[in-house]
Amino acid sequence: MENNFDTIVIGGGPGGYVCAIRSAQLGLKTACIESRGSLGGTCLNVGCIPSKSLLNLSENFHKAKNNFQNQGIEISEINLNVSKMMSNKDKSVQVLTKGVEFLFKKNKVTYLRGKGVLFSKNNVVVYENGKKTSYEAKNIVIATGSAPSSLPGINIDEKNIISSTGALSLQNVPKELVVIGGGYIGLEMGSVWSRLGSNVTVVEYLDHITPGMDKEISKEFQKILTKQGIKFKLNSKVTGVKNLGKNVKIEFINNSDSKKEEITADKVLVSVGRKPYTEGLNLSKIGIKKDSKGKINVNKKLQTSVENIYAIGDVIDGPMLAHKAEEEGIAVAETLAGQAGHVNYDVIPGVIYTSPEVATVGKTEEQLKKEKISYKIGKFPFLANSRAKVINETDGFVKILADAESDKVLGVHIIGPHSGDMIAEMALAMEFGASAEDIARTCHAHPTHTEAIKEAALAVDKRPIHF
Repeated sequence: MENNFDTIVIGGGPGGYVCAIRSAQLGLKTACIESRGSLGGTCLNVGCIPSKSLLNLSENFHKAKNNFQNQGIEISEINLNVSKMMSNKDKSVQVLTKGVEFLFKKNKVTYLRGKGVLFSKNNVVVYENGKKTSYEAKNIVIATGSAPSSLPGINIDEKNIISSTGALSLQNVPKELVVIGGGYIGLEMGSVWSRLGSNVTVVEYLDHITPGMDKEISKEFQKILTKQGIKFKLNSKVTGVKNLGKNVKIEFINNSDSKKEEITADKVLVSVGRKPYTEGLNLSKIGIKKDSKGKINVNKKLQTSVENIYAIGDVIDGPMLAHKAEEEGIAVAETLAGQAGHVNYDVIPGVIYTSPEVATVGKTEEQLKKEKISYKIGKFPFLANSRAKVINETDGFVKILADAESDKVLGVHIIGPHSGDMIAEMALAMEFGASAEDIARTCHAHPTHTEAIKEAALAVDKRPIHF
């Protein structure tokens, strides 16, 4: 009986460990399998958490070196100690991964170390150090996450040609860094090393950065990053990356005029997205269907083609975000316990943790046009926000998109200070079906950055006070 469970979760990342904890809370005998050696998945170990640590530390360094003197804080000498910075980052990761282990013990989740492989709809075998152990479960949840993608012919060695994982552990500041891909991860890591002294060039296949983001925000974001010193080669297809030993040569052509260019850099970061980690699980053997991109097909209840096997997070369709996976994990656990698990995919925020931050929730202008939905726009710049002005962080604006007829908020896009925290207000407002008028009529504390949200809501009706 000790090897029999109500729920077995394969994968201990944000989706998996949250699913396991909620399942146990609901009275189901639960186990979670993780092969990494520490819980938390990509997010805690080599993703969200360590990158945010480096983003914060590099921003502090940049401000101390470039901004403080103009504000009356004079420091005679600023030194960068990369190894100490990395040590600080590693300590943060360790504390949080150990914290998840504590939560497992607290909630009586059985932690199984090793690689889980499916052998039937109720049987999972865990392999660890040459030993294999068989477990039975009424229900199984696949939450194995994703891994960095590459481009054909590019061999990521984590030395000269690196993924996001390698970019989190560099021991020296590269003089020249090329980032292939202008998405969330590439721009965050590019920002870290740019602040620490690298000359950063981003090569992007499309004619704009941050694919899928509201185009107006994307353009403003690129303008701000350019002002910070990051260079962009847009509409450019990488044709070759040659590892020359001491450095790397990146070859690319312009998609419009086929003009060839090349850059030599100390390091190249390949940041062209992530692929679902579904290999080696025996999925096809037990009849679990995948799409052409390797993602597992699920229904609205997140069930796979095998009724008692569910899948969540990066292995299924939708944004590859830790908080999306968490919501799905809770929904599945509650479904298994006979409750009504639910995820509102229309209100999942996304954040880029650069400086300034970029945050978004709901529809973009481009999506509303495509869906032929009539809308109104309200915008307010941080340049006119008193809190932003007094702390000298005035780049960016708040943009609210509301239905032209009902005034219901359909999408919110913010570029500016603390926007990653501010977007929560708008996600909550949208979850409750709020109108722009509801937000405009809500009293916001003064002086705060969130007043820009109130003003943007007023601007939907063309009545902002301070702009």
